[in-house]
Amino acid sequence: MEYNYERLSDNIKIAVSPDHTFGTDAVLLSHFAKPKYKDKALDMGTGCGIIPLLWLRDERQTDVHCLDIQQNAFEQVNASIKYNNLDSRLTPHLCDLRKINEEFSAECFTLVTMNPPYKPINTGFESLGESARIARHEVCCNIEDAVKAASYLLTYAGRFCMCHRPERLVDALAIMRQYKIEPKRLRFVIDKQGEEPFLFLVEGKKGAKPFLRVEPTLVIKNEESKFTPEMIEIYGSYADGYEDKIR
Repeated sequence: MEYNYERLSDNIKIAVSPDHTFGTDAVLLSHFAKPKYKDKALDMGTGCGIIPLLWLRDERQTDVHCLDIQQNAFEQVNASIKYNNLDSRLTPHLCDLRKINEEFSAECFTLVTMNPPYKPINTGFESLGESARIARHEVCCNIEDAVKAASYLLTYAGRFCMCHRPERLVDALAIMRQYKIEPKRLRFVIDKQGEEPFLFLVEGKKGAKPFLRVEPTLVIKNEESKFTPEMIEIYGSYADGYEDKIR
């Protein structure tokens, strides 16, 4: 397949295709979960690989992994790896996170992220291509599948970060606690001041004690529908020409 390559920084370009592209949610999650240099990090359900590739804009970041269940996503990430000469820094895996023990040993990562499918099966428009249906609907993975896999993969005090729609917040927090990942940070995202949140970002720590910090709400656009200064900072080097990237 031929891909378009979109600039993320002077050193990183990402392969995108009609089947696997990315949006604001993934960019926000990448920033929210930003790994420390000592972290061994894994992005699950990576699609085109946007989250790990954003991390790798920092040349000091290494030991990053990603996985997806779809062959075409796996091949697309490999195309980005080859294009950017990232073989030593990013390792892709083709696997089903519901069978995570077949690919990884337990407690081998200090950070796990996921931007999961938002829509339950039989809701919304499902007249999509197979790749889009898997990415948007809980066909191959739901919240519990993701949290269960993260709990298996994380070391003690390892972090799990995900984003989801506000109507699923109670489900997400309850399931995280069920699998011994204690919610520690929560942030809501709104499009403009005065609007209801359309997204939340949450970080949990494996084996931690209860204490949840709710961070200030993230506002994407100002009254002129331009990115706020914080959003421009989050986008970083990808913000060049940001007027074309507004949701």
